[in-house]
Amino acid sequence: MVATVWFVLAIVLVAFIFDFINGFHDSANSIATVVSTRVLSPMFAVAWAAFFNFVAAFGFGTAVAKTIGSGLIDISIVDPVVILGGLLGAIAWDLITWYYGIPSSSSHALIGAYGGAAVAKAGVGGLIL
Repeated sequence: MVATVWFVLAIVLVAFIFDFINGFHDSANSIATVVSTRVLSPMFAVAWAAFFNFVAAFGFGTAVAKTIGSGLIDISIVDPVVILGGLLGAIAWDLITWYYGIPSSSSHALIGAYGGAAVAKAGVGGLIL
């Protein structure tokens, strides 16, 4: 029982790490155009992006999260190991693409890694096609 609680807390910590990596990985994509064209200064562009990310989190609902949570893989195969595998796969992909300067999306990395973790556990039949 105690080991399970610590495992779940470790997964929450890994989720926070993914969130941090998502922030520095995708932030350049969100403000690069307006800064490089000098429409906005870097400081104002970061403030602008932070404000609208905050507003979007509370103003537009959770439809995407619900789809990922119940419309991507068979929910009966989801366990803490599948969640951890998805998070670690997305973190690895984000760091690889960041290091090599390959433009990619952390959200797409998370969806792909979550699907990949499900396939690793239950085969292609674990996906909702």
